[in-house]
Amino acid sequence: MKIGVLALQGDFDAHRKRLEELGAEVVLIKRSEQLDEIDGLVIPGGESGTFLKLLGEAGFEKLKQFVHLKPTFGTCAGAILLANEVENPQQSGLGALDIRIRRNAYGRQIDSSIRQGQFQGKLGNSPLEMVFIRAPKIERVGPGVEIIATESGDPVAVRQGRVMAATFHPELSDDTRVHQSFLDLVRD
Repeated sequence: MKIGVLALQGDFDAHRKRLEELGAEVVLIKRSEQLDEIDGLVIPGGESGTFLKLLGEAGFEKLKQFVHLKPTFGTCAGAILLANEVENPQQSGLGALDIRIRRNAYGRQIDSSIRQGQFQGKLGNSPLEMVFIRAPKIERVGPGVEIIATESGDPVAVRQGRVMAATFHPELSDDTRVHQSFLDLVRD
């Protein structure tokens, strides 16, 4: 199983380390042609508008095709890119998840925090440490979207088909369950 991590900006290396720790072969994706070589993709945090600029029109279209065909997991800015509705401000997305997401809804960099949330896994609900950095908020979840983690009752990680998104940074916590859920999704 070969997992790509979009390595244009953000803490892509923390995702690489986590995935390798869980036994995946990881490729850092710096060119859109590399998408043809992988079984799944992680889109890390960063700044979603910057991702759009760095990808360019052709790279964005190639990425859009990929996320509609193969397993993809986006965190923070990656979650914003995967949404079909983005606010604050509005921007283009990949339309892979039937969610409305609001950028920077939890405040500025100074408002970043570590919180306890709930993970809904195969064994039921259990606590999960969540690192929020200029995090977006999922404001609407469509009927085909499964909520896999919550914080104070709000959805913070979701899955729809082969696509997962988290508004927090699971790569910055010691808990490996969110990444393991993605690897399980790729395997299935």
